[in-house]
Amino acid sequence: MIMAFKWVLVTIWIWVWSAYLADTQSDDGLMRISLKKHPLDFSRINAARITNRVVSQQRDNGDDLKANIVYLKNYLDTQFYGEIGIGTPPQTFAVVFDTGSANFWVPSSRCILSIACYFHSKYRATMSSTYTKIGIPCKIPYGSGSISGYFSEDNVKVGDIIVRHQEFVEVTREGVVAFLAAQFDGVFGLGFQDISVGQATPVWYNMVQQGRMSQQIFSIWLNHDPKSPVGGEIVFGGYDWRHFTGDHTYVPISHNGYWQIEVGDIIVADFSTGFCKGGCAAILDSGTSLLAGPTTVVAQINHAIGAEGFASLECKTVVSTYGNLIWDYLVSGVRPDVLCVDISLCSYDGSRHVNNHIETVVRNGTRKEASVDETPLCTLCEMIAYWIQLQLRKQVSREQVFKHVNELCEKLPNPVRRSFVNCDNIAAMPDVSFVIANKTFTLTPEQYILKVEERCSTICLSGFVGLDVPPPQGPLWVLGALFLGAYHTVFDFGNLRVGFARAA
Repeated sequence: MIMAFKWVLVTIWIWVWSAYLADTQSDDGLMRISLKKHPLDFSRINAARITNRVVSQQRDNGDDLKANIVYLKNYLDTQFYGEIGIGTPPQTFAVVFDTGSANFWVPSSRCILSIACYFHSKYRATMSSTYTKIGIPCKIPYGSGSISGYFSEDNVKVGDIIVRHQEFVEVTREGVVAFLAAQFDGVFGLGFQDISVGQATPVWYNMVQQGRMSQQIFSIWLNHDPKSPVGGEIVFGGYDWRHFTGDHTYVPISHNGYWQIEVGDIIVADFSTGFCKGGCAAILDSGTSLLAGPTTVVAQINHAIGAEGFASLECKTVVSTYGNLIWDYLVSGVRPDVLCVDISLCSYDGSRHVNNHIETVVRNGTRKEASVDETPLCTLCEMIAYWIQLQLRKQVSREQVFKHVNELCEKLPNPVRRSFVNCDNIAAMPDVSFVIANKTFTLTPEQYILKVEERCSTICLSGFVGLDVPPPQGPLWVLGALFLGAYHTVFDFGNLRVGFARAA
């Protein structure tokens, strides 16, 4: 009788395990992770942040590398996450699969001083037979704070794949209040090792090196259908042809670290915004929902779609004080960056002209580089000059130009609040297109507008937010889940390229 009962248990275990494998690995040899989708609410999306900061990494011998400007986020607008396991036996965690970062972290059982840790699953080293202590401390910055902890090593279960000897961060302090409300426990970085804090090896690197992926690629499909129970899918080792239509357009990676490519012009309702005609960088980031880019372009987009922003007094002040002077300079052929130096809103020849505690550096009469703390007046001057320059090409009157520029000032994205749109007008809004590899990738209003539930009503927000990253890293776009939801994306590590096809 006892033996029969044991056989029943074994049969049940085999059936459950087989069902699990069927969900994660198909006959085509691809390893799939189903993604869950958490609906956004207004408080979270309104508190979401994307910003930038100067950071310096160090070589192994302690020497400083060149400082780089990186963009940071706080994950409050993140919707998609999946499950992985750490240790033997596996301890389950819900994680964000984030192409915009490279570290892998989860809360530690030793996280006792941060309230957020008590609302999430915590890794317990003593419960894993494959745990190895490393103990090196680390701190990872985010858009509104940082997390800190120490490195450990253990096996990681991704679907039915066991990745052995994987470094990860046990977080002991979640200084970011945002994680208190997050539906996920940690972050599974899918970026390159170059941007990994502590130069920790990303999980997917080890998946490749340990022969766990048939091809050195992974692909992401995000489902924005609010009625579907399926949030999306990430496929390691290939892609699922059911998730896209047509062929992929492949674009080479333009900069080590992020999944970064070059984009060209941004077109709104068949009209060029002009700013990125000469090329802008763009990072593909599954860890945010937003579309962040140069304020010069975002303001034009929000103006075209009728977004209700908050008037920027500083912007209108620059127009009223310097508008006619800027006009005269542009008519005489002076470039925007040079004229803003001449009217002393930007610095010149390495000397520093400081307005409101922010400074810029101009060399050889042209502002080639800028600190991340660039003055708002300098930025506004160049932005306004650029807007006026676009209007001058249309040969409209001075009065019409300044009226248009003041309207754009009113549509500047506010650093705290979001830009609202009328939900009833979505169908009449223009398409917004990105030119990538000389092809146009179009987002319809339904694809770039965020709909969030607030009590018994629906609020509609522009998915475009301002992010001004100065050269040489910028100008920069961050193409989040709104873009990845419209276009199935293949991340090709073997050939250092990214592919886009219209999502099915």
